[in-house]
Amino acid sequence: MATSEELHRLAQFGVAAIYEAGQRNGLVDIELQQIIPASKVAGPARTVSLGARGNRAVHEAMKWIVPGEVLVIAVKEPEPIALIGELLALQAKVAGAAGILIDGAVRDVDAIRKLGLPIWARWVRARGAVKNDVSSLDIPVKIGGAMINPGDTVVLDSDGAVVIPKEKVADILELTERRENNESSVRSRLMTGEFTFDIYGLGQD
Repeated sequence: MATSEELHRLAQFGVAAIYEAGQRNGLVDIELQQIIPASKVAGPARTVSLGARGNRAVHEAMKWIVPGEVLVIAVKEPEPIALIGELLALQAKVAGAAGILIDGAVRDVDAIRKLGLPIWARWVRARGAVKNDVSSLDIPVKIGGAMINPGDTVVLDSDGAVVIPKEKVADILELTERRENNESSVRSRLMTGEFTFDIYGLGQD
């Protein structure tokens, strides 16, 4: 499991840098609505798997959230149905969730922005969920082609979301730091008037 210091550094590096440094693995490859603009989050996943049109397990998951976790809500067949609204978001905020990733919709957006809880969702829709679906907690789930296991690190920002397997956090962090150091050097050269076309040798046969 990632340490708080590792999570902080990963959140600062961001999704794109981690995705590139990790050999382009782990990307949650769907368009996401970032409800709190410019928010950045990194935390261990608390996973929820939902059936069609229901969110019963989301209500149950609120009882088990550990501070700093990212609640990851996956749906077998995603639809634009609100799986999180103000009251569930409030519970997650009180429980200390770092943020929420939803493969579905969110509603009560203005109220959630006032709460300040970072949420990323596939849609924003008012249509509500039922509460009698078949669902599960703390199992592997898949969103946007990315497999997410309980405890894996989820990083979210304005570029979307990326997942780091819990056993690879230290390695990915090291690779990301190395990449960012290289890019810092490139930025310095660009400020002097050089071009990436030349720096990267793109004109060579």
